[in-house]
Amino acid sequence: MMTQSLLQWLLFIHILLVNMTLPCVAKVPAVIIFGDSTVDTGNNNYIQTLAKSNFKPYGRDLQGGNSTGRFSNGRLAVDFISEAFGLPKLVPAYLDPSYEMKEFSTGVCFASAATGYDNATSDVFSVIPLWKEVDYFKEYQTKLKDFQGETLAHETLTQALYIISIGTNDFIENYYTMPSGRSTEYNVPEYEDFIVGIAKQFLTSLYNLGARKINLTGLPPMGCLPLERSKRLLSLGNCNDDYNKVASDFNVKLKGMMDVLNRDLVNVTIVYGDIYGILMDVIQNPGIYGFEDVAVGCCGTGVIEMSYLCNSRSLSCSDADKYAFWDSIHPTEKLNKVIADKMMNTTLHVFL
Repeated sequence: MMTQSLLQWLLFIHILLVNMTLPCVAKVPAVIIFGDSTVDTGNNNYIQTLAKSNFKPYGRDLQGGNSTGRFSNGRLAVDFISEAFGLPKLVPAYLDPSYEMKEFSTGVCFASAATGYDNATSDVFSVIPLWKEVDYFKEYQTKLKDFQGETLAHETLTQALYIISIGTNDFIENYYTMPSGRSTEYNVPEYEDFIVGIAKQFLTSLYNLGARKINLTGLPPMGCLPLERSKRLLSLGNCNDDYNKVASDFNVKLKGMMDVLNRDLVNVTIVYGDIYGILMDVIQNPGIYGFEDVAVGCCGTGVIEMSYLCNSRSLSCSDADKYAFWDSIHPTEKLNKVIADKMMNTTLHVFL
């Protein structure tokens, strides 16, 4: 007869072997991205717009030196975040026909450079409005269910991490730039409230579509972007403190709205991505992060070049790692890595 200890050992081995054959569902099986150029991995390549970056020197430091449509010299923060969750190092753009559902099942980007919460913002450069990003997501859900089956697709959609980075263009591209636009309808606090209202509707829509793990990024210190510094000749290119205050005030309202949704919606976790704090720390303490210049971008003069103005004829810096910004608005790959690491350590760790 078998001894009791031997029976227990055999039972343990049986349980172990059974568990080894069961599929392991990651805590975050996919990243799903909405927003603007800070997270657009190439969707604007496939629409008619001037807001593109699928040409040199963009992407020069990506493996193979490919200009994928990312507004940087390399990877974006969302690419690094995807990798940190054990997912692919590059998140594919939904409109890129070279990808199939196998790749999209672990990560997909619906973002469009130059868009905003406000439909009027997307009209400036004829890019994908936020409501259309949501429509693409609904289309994606149908395709995912066909590919994975109803049960696994539901698991993917409810356990995925939804990353949203948007809002800066509503102010610097729309409100402060278009003379007959929103500034004739709203004062700044009213426009902030208007945008926060749209953000709340958007988050609620994602929740109703299955999103349960959401990272919403606030506004950066937009007055410290090289483009905005360049407009302040009389102050020697210092940051625009008025713009920074608008961003800070907006972020307070955004976080307040998120608190309400976290309280009112069931089984959802919405975390705030503090891009303002991260960038301000880099700008005020560049040496700590290994940056030598945080006032201008690497491409061309670094104060006006972006999109088609940053091109193969631009005399770009030799080492982008010394710069916080790649062009007059967008971070270098190195800064994107800093942003991703900070967010993983401060807010996104709750999803690990």
